[in-house]
Amino acid sequence: MMLPLRVCSLMLALVAGETCANDAARLPGTPALVWEADDLAERVMNAAHAFIARKIAEAGDKRHEFWTYDLSSREAYTTSVRENRNELKTILGVVDERVPARMERYGDDDNPALVVETDSYRVYQVRWPVLDGVLGEGLLARPQGTPVGHVVVVPDAGVDPEQTFGLTAGLDARRQLARRLAENGFEVIVPQVLSHETWKTDDTQLARAGYNDREWIYRQAFHMGRHVVGYEVQRVLAAVDWYAARREVNAKIAVAGYGEGGHTAFLAAAIDERINVALVSGYFAPREEVWSEPIYRNVWSRLKRFGDAEVASLVLPRKLIVEHCRFPEVTDHKGDIVTPTIDPVRAEFDRIPKSNIFAPAELVVGEGVAEGFSDSAMEKLAAAFGIASLKMLSDDIAPDLRRAPQQEISRRRQRSKQELERHVQSLVRNSEHVRDEFFLYDVMPELANSRWSTARVHPTHSKDKFIDGAKAFRQRFHEEAMGKFDEPFVPFNARTRKVAETDAWTAYDVVLDVYSDLFSWGVLVVPKDMKEGERRPVVVCQHGRQGVPRDTIDAHNSAYNDFAAKLAERGFITFAPHNLYRGEDRYRWLDRKANTIGCTLFSLIIAQHDQTLRWLDSLPFVDGDRIAFYGLSYGGETAVRVPTILEKYCLSICSGDFNQWTRKVAATDQPFSFMRSIEWEMPYWNLGHTFDYAEMTYLMAPRPFMVERGHLDRVGRDQWVAHEFAKVRWLYAQLGLADQVEIEYFQGGHSVNGVGTFAFLHKHLDWPAPDKTLASGESKD
Repeated sequence: MMLPLRVCSLMLALVAGETCANDAARLPGTPALVWEADDLAERVMNAAHAFIARKIAEAGDKRHEFWTYDLSSREAYTTSVRENRNELKTILGVVDERVPARMERYGDDDNPALVVETDSYRVYQVRWPVLDGVLGEGLLARPQGTPVGHVVVVPDAGVDPEQTFGLTAGLDARRQLARRLAENGFEVIVPQVLSHETWKTDDTQLARAGYNDREWIYRQAFHMGRHVVGYEVQRVLAAVDWYAARREVNAKIAVAGYGEGGHTAFLAAAIDERINVALVSGYFAPREEVWSEPIYRNVWSRLKRFGDAEVASLVLPRKLIVEHCRFPEVTDHKGDIVTPTIDPVRAEFDRIPKSNIFAPAELVVGEGVAEGFSDSAMEKLAAAFGIASLKMLSDDIAPDLRRAPQQEISRRRQRSKQELERHVQSLVRNSEHVRDEFFLYDVMPELANSRWSTARVHPTHSKDKFIDGAKAFRQRFHEEAMGKFDEPFVPFNARTRKVAETDAWTAYDVVLDVYSDLFSWGVLVVPKDMKEGERRPVVVCQHGRQGVPRDTIDAHNSAYNDFAAKLAERGFITFAPHNLYRGEDRYRWLDRKANTIGCTLFSLIIAQHDQTLRWLDSLPFVDGDRIAFYGLSYGGETAVRVPTILEKYCLSICSGDFNQWTRKVAATDQPFSFMRSIEWEMPYWNLGHTFDYAEMTYLMAPRPFMVERGHLDRVGRDQWVAHEFAKVRWLYAQLGLADQVEIEYFQGGHSVNGVGTFAFLHKHLDWPAPDKTLASGESKD
């Protein structure tokens, strides 16, 4: 049936009107964004987790590329794995030279050095030097005759050496490994290990952070290129130093441990070839989900080279005994320990290299044993020393000769933690000098040395030489500090929709594909007074923690003061990206996952910004040579990490974040330190020895850089901000670029002030400022 002409005309008009309306509802030349606006932040986060899961799986698939086992001889095999052994030492922070070996028995009238005496052995409380200011402490059992072997027994976290001898309650007889070995003629050292018991404290900040001794050391040490596990390995290896210096020629050295002690013993044996035998109980498993274990097990880039099978390969060709039994039960330590079933453990064990040039590693399934050291495991340990079998434990436990052993145990626990804290804090205090050696003296030694010159005339230095020398450090900052994915960018596939409009500007949601599985989201604000063919500068306006893009535009948030909208009213195009630090612990877990493959939260953020810059540069109304960055809080943190790497950003403004980052993250004596907060993702591996905010900002040169600092901003202290900024100002001045760097202080808190910074943007983006009233940062409204 034919429709009347009037109806046809009306339908065509409606279709045309709908098409125009749809075109107006999105950025010209882009398809419409159909995802719900309210779930975009969640979608970005879900995609990022999926992407990281894929990269972790790929790391396992590619791990073999780092390993070429030479099985032609034992010596050739050891040589073939040496590079990986050194890498393991590095990522564990086992990099400090230990002091000469010595064993000291100590005591007083109430707690004498001799703790136990039997017919077959004596037990002493001992300490031994490890590092400058760091001791190992624990118990030493010495047989009355010649030792049949030397063993370091490493207890689980929270287990004291006395418990392994049955002197205090907590371990049943089967798990009193030190006593059984001592009764069988072994010389045994049992070090104190750090506890994983959650602190009971009246300090509300520390209580909220949920600390235990292991995490307390982990968080400060990680940023300084050290690790709580690495420190405990060093304590074990210092005991091995003492054994090795005085043992009989043919006597063997072994390490044995359960739970965290098994972890430490495993790594110590992998690192030190003097250890002849290792018994690892209640630890060995696949590690692809190591990010879900307690945070103090987080080891930078571990999964790139090392599953447990690869660590085991470093123990070979020496004797390795792996016992699978129930793991220690640990929950709510920003990760849990869960006992795996035997099948995945066996699959991981089967990946350990095998050869006729050495005896294979042995797997023992602890039949009927809840928590380690089954008869089967003990028989294999004895056999490694040429002993047919071990005698069973005697029924009687010799008494502790100390009057107040519990007091001494408590003091020893505290000393064990405090010595490590003091060591880390000494690294924090000295780190400024280490960074100087790392960066300035390497890039331009004549520039670094000019600080001490007594010459009357001080000429500026070649900025071109500095820029050229800094290129390698920009690459290192990206790849080694922030982390970089080996992944190709995909086409933009930009999808947009109009989300807000005023008389001055129109705002559009923009979604871009970045990598397969990963996309970015932001809001583009376009002034309405743009002329046809005009190309304008862009200011990328970055929100902080828990924020979303609209917070910077029209949320009337007192921290952001709608600065992206105000800049658009001044004629700038603005773009407010969504960064991933939203959703509290979801982004922290994302960072944890990324750490396992040598990446961070910023590995993702940098990639998203890189793709965003490419897209902005492709827009016909954008001047791609004038794209600036301005971020507050975590956005200010972004300001010294992203533009320093992505040179497409022509300038950067850091608001509410510039600081002495090493102290901010790792100092334990400052009330505003992240050590007193829940923000456990803040440490970056070894960043304290490579890049603080000055060194990061050096990478901006010769591009303009500015700091916006409120006197009342509790993110830091004025004097610390000034100290760090002075180093940046000095460098720019020496390169003849003093007019390219500024700082503005204002009487306010953690917020965008928008006065000096707005003027800075007008100046360096070569965009005319409005009249005097508006130049102060006020809105046209």
